[in-house]
Amino acid sequence: MSQRDDDLALVDEFVSNASLKRHMLAVEAAVRAYARKFGEDVELWGRVGLLHDFDYERFPDAPAHPLEGSQILRARGYPEEVIYAILSHADYLSDQYPRRSALDKTLYACDELCGFIVACAILRPQRLEGLTAASVRKKMKSVNFAAAVSREDIVRGAEELGVDLDEHINFCIAALIESQIL
Repeated sequence: MSQRDDDLALVDEFVSNASLKRHMLAVEAAVRAYARKFGEDVELWGRVGLLHDFDYERFPDAPAHPLEGSQILRARGYPEEVIYAILSHADYLSDQYPRRSALDKTLYACDELCGFIVACAILRPQRLEGLTAASVRKKMKSVNFAAAVSREDIVRGAEELGVDLDEHINFCIAALIESQIL
């Protein structure tokens, strides 16, 4: 059994909501793509993207998510680098777990954006194909669309990662197309 198989088994153990699983797979795809781009450990980064919200269904309230999840991961022997990155994606824990590494910043930058991209794609007959940064940014202006997604986090994530927002959006769309999430 591979590490990814173990990670998927953990997701299946803790997550029953299909939309949440799709979100986690989308973030995994985007984070893996950035790992390849940056010459980083694709498997390690993928684990972080996949597992970042595994505890959310059981512990949806801050700060239980992701603190409870970090304890579960620690008890199961996950690397501290994975646990720290997951903890750092929660803004309300930024005093304790500031985003300092490229992995931390990439997870944060991809999390809300991937959720928003998937929300945009689901409304389109061709899903992700043909989706552009311009159309995503247009939807970002509609406060009622995907209202739970923080536009500020999307913008801040790209800034912290040091990438142009449009390039970031297009990069994540391409990663999701490649992974065939939808």
